[in-house]
Amino acid sequence: MSPQQTFVIVGAGREITLGGGDRVGYDRLLLATGSRPRRLAVPGADLDGVHYLRQVEDADRLQAALTGGGRRVVVIGGGWIGLEVAAAARGHANEVTLVEPQPTPLHAVLSAELGGMFAELHREHGVDLRLRTGVREITGSAGRITAVITHAGDELPADLAVVGVGIHPNVELAQTAGLTVDNGIVTDQALRTTAPDVYAAGDVANAYHPRLGLHLRVEHWANALHGGPAAARSMLGQRVTYDRVPYFFTDQYDLGMEYSGHTAAGGWDRLVYRGDRPGRQFIAFRLAAGRVVAGMNVNIWDVTPAIQELIRSEQPVDPDRLADPDLPLDDMAPQGVRPGRQP
Repeated sequence: MSPQQTFVIVGAGREITLGGGDRVGYDRLLLATGSRPRRLAVPGADLDGVHYLRQVEDADRLQAALTGGGRRVVVIGGGWIGLEVAAAARGHANEVTLVEPQPTPLHAVLSAELGGMFAELHREHGVDLRLRTGVREITGSAGRITAVITHAGDELPADLAVVGVGIHPNVELAQTAGLTVDNGIVTDQALRTTAPDVYAAGDVANAYHPRLGLHLRVEHWANALHGGPAAARSMLGQRVTYDRVPYFFTDQYDLGMEYSGHTAAGGWDRLVYRGDRPGRQFIAFRLAAGRVVAGMNVNIWDVTPAIQELIRSEQPVDPDRLADPDLPLDDMAPQGVRPGRQP
């Protein structure tokens, strides 16, 4: 049911009213309304051949458009969606240009240094990167896209464009219900909203993370996988503290990467490498005051549990030992420090 078809009545009534007028009572209510892609607000954004990627049907349409190769594809946005689509399009032998306003792809998430690694990777596979510029207009003929015009004035011929510029959490239903909304539906660490017996989970939930000491809305698959069961246990009256280490992964060409942790801008002060950075087989650790706050493993596997243990330990580590690939990661945390059980 979409936000336009249903609304929630909170309080003593404990009912939801459906779009058709029917009322359904509840003892506990979970909002998992998800998100929708942010639309590109430029002339021509509604032309045929402009794709967004959110649902299975979107992926099927895009795959059909890319299969067979020989298409001119413009990817708008250098985040995870944009980079993975660019890699897939090149895998189908299409010509790909990627437009990104930041100095590197993933600049805000990974920093210039590691974002630059992804820029190198895509250039090596034939992607034309147009950085430090955005999209001014999309032009077309007979209702179909023909080119993307950048703010720099470049005209990029296009048979199709894929837009990956972020998402909006679907909070309209929660707003109608009178719940607190701030970058998603605000919840506590047990995924309870500000209304009695109403919960939220998934990428619509801006949940309080006690280990980080802040509210955090995580948009990645792993959060949907674990958040729903945690909310269910909370709704059943069990004691729940949803404090999992944020996690996501990506596969692009011959590069596989997993990332654990969360760091806001300025939330770390040192980057430590373990392994072969030029050969793209390494782990990069972000440290703050000597403590591991995030770790990214590239083409190295089965290390995520150890990285997350270091993060959850919240204990200082020796950077030289951390950088030594001959020392097991399991031995990095101080003796006796082990992760708490996650819901």
